[in-house]
Amino acid sequence: MGWEDELFALFDDLEGEAGALYAAEREAEIADRSRAEYQQVTLASRLMASTGTEVTLTVDGIGQLSGTVERVAAAWLLMSSGEHDWVVNLAGVLAVQGASVRSIPEVAWSPLTRLGLGSALRRISESGERCLLHLRDGSRHEGTLRRIGADFCELAEGEERRVVLVAFSALAAAQSRA
Repeated sequence: MGWEDELFALFDDLEGEAGALYAAEREAEIADRSRAEYQQVTLASRLMASTGTEVTLTVDGIGQLSGTVERVAAAWLLMSSGEHDWVVNLAGVLAVQGASVRSIPEVAWSPLTRLGLGSALRRISESGERCLLHLRDGSRHEGTLRRIGADFCELAEGEERRVVLVAFSALAAAQSRA
């Protein structure tokens, strides 16, 4: 083997080492970028990708709820579970099992999904159906939603129609009673 062949072999070795170093650096950079991008993923975006899926939620003050995710918004989700529908305040969700491994970024959501918890409760109020409000401290109030404010709802409770105001921050979920 002549000196030229040895020189070309050395260049091939150096080029192979440089390629291996570049691939290792690129792999580390991709892993770093993936971790950095994943910090932008929200619970709501994971649940949005789980629409139509059976999940189990652990909700503050309630415990575990299992059902199918029907609709998701930034602050709440609608879940059907047997005979009941649940409007769940995402602020009260402690854990989720069975969610999709994917997420749907909020920029891809319909404008309707940007409606707040008050909008979901207004639909219950407009229907005139009785509902059961589960609070995050474990207490419950059953009655008919009357009016929905900016950060609270008004529930007419019992035979005497006593009015109870419930702050959204205290609400874990509203359960249909139909």
